[in-house]
Amino acid sequence: MVQNRRVRKTKLMRQVEEQYHNEPLETLLPRLYNEMGLPGMVREIGIGKATLWYWMLKFGVELRKIAVVPGEDVYTQKSAR
Repeated sequence: MVQNRRVRKTKLMRQVEEQYHNEPLETLLPRLYNEMGLPGMVREIGIGKATLWYWMLKFGVELRKIAVVPGEDVYTQKSAR
């Protein structure tokens, strides 16, 4: 889901972006979630789970789970909305 509204970033949000070479949280959060999952993100970024969930909600990051059988691949594609 793409949100058209601009999110006002807190000082902590800007600090996290600076920590990751000014990558916007809008792209950073989904990337880190895919790479290390929620517990890994909490350890890596150094914030609480509740804060992380709030940020993901605020930026409209959707989480989807999928199960695959051995040998099956999953591909994602951006929808044209």
